[in-house]
Amino acid sequence: MIDVGDTFSPKVRRWRDVFWLAIFMLHLIALGFVLVLLGLNRFKKSDRLNIDRYTNRVWEHNNGLTENYWPNYAVAGGVGAALGWIWLLLLGSHANLMMKVSVHILTTYLAVISVLCFWCKQFFWGVAFATGAALQFLYVISVVDRLPFTMLVLQKAVKMVWSLPEVMRVAYAFMAVMLLWMGIWSFGAAGVVASSRGDLGRWWLLVVLSVSLFWTGAVLCNTIHVIVSGLVFLVLIHGGRNASPMPPNPLMKSLRYAVTTSFGSICYGSLFTAAIRTLRWKIRGFRSKIGNNECLFCCVDFLFQLVETLVRFFNKYAYVQIAVYGKGFNRAARDAWELFQSTGVEALVAYDCSGAVLLMGTVLGGLITGTCAGVWTWMTWSDRVIMVGSTAMLMGMVLVGLAMVVVESAVTSIYICYAEDPLLIQKWDPQFFNQMSEKLHQRLQHRSALAREILTQNQHDT
Repeated sequence: MIDVGDTFSPKVRRWRDVFWLAIFMLHLIALGFVLVLLGLNRFKKSDRLNIDRYTNRVWEHNNGLTENYWPNYAVAGGVGAALGWIWLLLLGSHANLMMKVSVHILTTYLAVISVLCFWCKQFFWGVAFATGAALQFLYVISVVDRLPFTMLVLQKAVKMVWSLPEVMRVAYAFMAVMLLWMGIWSFGAAGVVASSRGDLGRWWLLVVLSVSLFWTGAVLCNTIHVIVSGLVFLVLIHGGRNASPMPPNPLMKSLRYAVTTSFGSICYGSLFTAAIRTLRWKIRGFRSKIGNNECLFCCVDFLFQLVETLVRFFNKYAYVQIAVYGKGFNRAARDAWELFQSTGVEALVAYDCSGAVLLMGTVLGGLITGTCAGVWTWMTWSDRVIMVGSTAMLMGMVLVGLAMVVVESAVTSIYICYAEDPLLIQKWDPQFFNQMSEKLHQRLQHRSALAREILTQNQHDT
């Protein structure tokens, strides 16, 4: 079904989504300038650049300096990078154990942090983390029957990634790039925390900076996604890493396309895909456990249909199509989703929770990072614990996410290859192919039985 000549063809490699590429680059340049100003304003001297006069009617006589908080962010960067590197180092030998630990320990960790927040009289954050722990627990309970298949898919994805050592080098390189940017970002964030604005002004600035960091981190993660997906797709098409038909320097070719012609599509998709797919996982989990509450079911079903519509235009499988065929993001997302629906593989994709499991590991890494930075801040500047801890948590999530994305890229490539030509998976791993086919058959039968049950119920009601 796959025309190998169309994969990585320079003839179809045109610059896509250039507008979003320009927006992202302008955002980086403008934000970098603002971050340097915010950091310098409080570096070694209070209000060095006389910026505090522009505060909107809210003043604090704060003598804090950038260097008071910058080392705390350095700890966050170091801990986040260390957790990411440890994950990559243990990828081949203990990856499944680490993912199982992430699933089961995240709820407990959130609950512990909630208790600590209440102890520090931070009631809002205590309630927020307690709610997060409850939602995480309910989600795990709702998908516990899916975890064996999910772990199987993740195990095979790890097997694929482990056979491609150059993938690890790409992840390490991008983590180094992210650390360099975080050095600038944390310099400005430390200046904001030390500034004379009131708490409300500081929080708004930190929220804006955090959104920017999230977008930048998502762009780097998805750039790795495109690079790794392209490489994995080539390996599956040609039957192995060392197969004779493999094109020369596939990694460099995939890297070149990812950071040039396809980079605009990556910037565009990175704005929305993470939020939409996370919302989709949560709604799917709650939808399956609602029971007979028709009112609640109707509300959740409406949200579910809305999110499913958005998924057609923003899904992580688009990055495989971008990597291989050089498509724009929206077309790639639609093509991937139509491919899944036309082949029935969408039922298998919906059943798999590998993305959610990897996200749990990412969140756990961020929480550990935020805790380390927050504890140090509490020992020196107790009134700034939440500000530093929450932003440090985001830094940790971005760094650990850069390590996790190599496995997620392999998972998405496996599903796209299975949808386009199942024989590719059979040739790579016959036993895994049989397990996927059996599970797909079960899911399609389940959906058919559910559809008949709903139809019978509607006829009975009328």
